[in-house]
Amino acid sequence: MDIATTIGLLSAIAMVIWSLWAGTGGQVGVYWDTPSAILVFGGTIFVVLSTQALDRFLGMFRVWWRCFFPRAQSIPQTIEQIVRLGELARREGVLSLENALGEVKDEFLANGIRLVIDGTAAPEIEQILTAELESMDQRHSQGKAILDLIAKYAPAFGMIGTLMGLVAMLKNMDDPKAIGPGMAVAILTTFYGAVIANVFCLPMADKLSYRHEEEMLLRTVMLKGILSLQAGDNPRVTQAKLSVYLPVNTRAKIQGPASKPS
Repeated sequence: MDIATTIGLLSAIAMVIWSLWAGTGGQVGVYWDTPSAILVFGGTIFVVLSTQALDRFLGMFRVWWRCFFPRAQSIPQTIEQIVRLGELARREGVLSLENALGEVKDEFLANGIRLVIDGTAAPEIEQILTAELESMDQRHSQGKAILDLIAKYAPAFGMIGTLMGLVAMLKNMDDPKAIGPGMAVAILTTFYGAVIANVFCLPMADKLSYRHEEEMLLRTVMLKGILSLQAGDNPRVTQAKLSVYLPVNTRAKIQGPASKPS
């Protein structure tokens, strides 16, 4: 589980709840209005649903899962794994990589290694894996787009609810005692929309962007490593090629031939 995402989201929610509690002396119920909540929450979800295909809308939860549970494999671990495979291929031949496929958990990397084992030319390997990267990029964009849409429509429904509440309030101006409560209910919808957008959707969309960049970099390292295996590069050269994607202070931590003195 991603600690930063979990702590950040729960802390933000806790601060909002504490502010509601402190601001009303514990009377948090004044911030709940069922018609307002139905309008903002329900209206937003169903309007976003109307902009998407049903399977894409339901599939967004798999993408959002990455906010809290990123892939366990890191770039240094991937480089070390590719370098070990390169050493095996140089020592026993490319076909020996087939016996090592069971240790490769990532399907993208495993597919690339299979192409190398089959003797596929480098341009074809690059074309196939690049197409897979583009497909992954599109899937990630769709998941983030739904969050962006929710963040877009929730404040709009909040404003619609506020306008509806103001109209109802203005029609009862002859009762001064009803003006205050009526205004409070009218503003609640704007509050709901702002919380949905700024506490949940926009931070999660930004986190998905970060996860996407992180995963695309990992896949790029895998692609370059697969091409290096196909070319039969020395493992020391392979490690040097792939290490350029890491910060300088991280490169020396990689366990491989390029980390050892000649």
